[in-house]
Amino acid sequence: MNLLPPDPATPQAPVNLLIVDDVPQNLVAMQALLRRDGVNLLCAASGAEALELLLEHEVALALLDVQMPEIDGFMLAELMRGSQRSRDIPIIFLTASPNDPVRAFKGYETGAVDFLHKPIEPQVILGKVNVFIELYQQRQLLKARNDALERALKLNETMTAVLTHDLRTPLSAILLCADKLGLDLPADNAGAQQTLRHLEASTLRMARMVEQLLDFSRIRTGGLHLQAGPCDLGEVTSAVVVEVAGLQAARVDYRASGDVHLHGDPDRLGQVAANLLGNALAHGGEGGVQVHLDGSLASHVVLRVRNAGHIDAALMPRLFEPFKASFHRSNGLGLGLYIADQFVRAHGGQLQARNEHHEVVFEARLPRRIGEDATLLF
Repeated sequence: MNLLPPDPATPQAPVNLLIVDDVPQNLVAMQALLRRDGVNLLCAASGAEALELLLEHEVALALLDVQMPEIDGFMLAELMRGSQRSRDIPIIFLTASPNDPVRAFKGYETGAVDFLHKPIEPQVILGKVNVFIELYQQRQLLKARNDALERALKLNETMTAVLTHDLRTPLSAILLCADKLGLDLPADNAGAQQTLRHLEASTLRMARMVEQLLDFSRIRTGGLHLQAGPCDLGEVTSAVVVEVAGLQAARVDYRASGDVHLHGDPDRLGQVAANLLGNALAHGGEGGVQVHLDGSLASHVVLRVRNAGHIDAALMPRLFEPFKASFHRSNGLGLGLYIADQFVRAHGGQLQARNEHHEVVFEARLPRRIGEDATLLF
């Protein structure tokens, strides 16, 4: 009598069960009891034969007779646990010996999930086997879904990288055309000049978003490298302040104190400063932004960016997550703080944010020299 209910989620590939017993009649009886659609029974008359089957097949459950010549059930279980391929296979021991707590303890010690004494009730063994078949099928389904999700994420990242890379060419063409139009437009045509300024600003904003997506894709795929060397962080930050403040016609108070030289990647550190400054101007720049580069410490250079505002307590733990850092309406993607945080981490530093009175302060602590293992971002 087959008590195993049909499983509608049974995968196309059959589930393998391993039965090991040196008595042929026991193997025949177990086959008759456990045979069902979607289940493949692998029978072995010895421990050595069982090990050969385990090398060829993935097994959902092993039913091992304890008393066998040469390699008994306990020894076989220990050998299975010693192999990466079979160490996680559930084991049920079957024995005709009297109930002995010492032997049962030895069975559990070798990794058994159960220890049954012959003669075994059919309902008992069928119920236990059914549970492990369902668990195996669920694990296989979860693994297949995870594999499909990983493939989808990989495809999405590849598509993002290709798309953003290809977008740079038409954006460059738009900017070139805008420059040419600026040269040809009469200075007294205020409406056209205003439209042209909007066109340039929008194109530059889109270009920055494309670059952020490219950086995000490189970070996710491990394709972004640091080009570390001697770096004057004051020179880098000053250039960023002039560029960003000029583009946005904003007031930025910048000052540097102490020795602001360190060993790092000037381009990536410039992006850190630009992203922090851009974030400050977008979310609290009406009253101006303060940028302070502090080189008074022997071990670190500290970059602080301060603006009016407040970060909600609920958002603070997620501030540096991708696509979740925008705590006000903005024209960005929410990647700037994530990328800044990743670049600071790549240098062996730490980026933090805090509310201070009625201001928001971002503080990047950058070591003066990064380790050799930090030359690769991920």
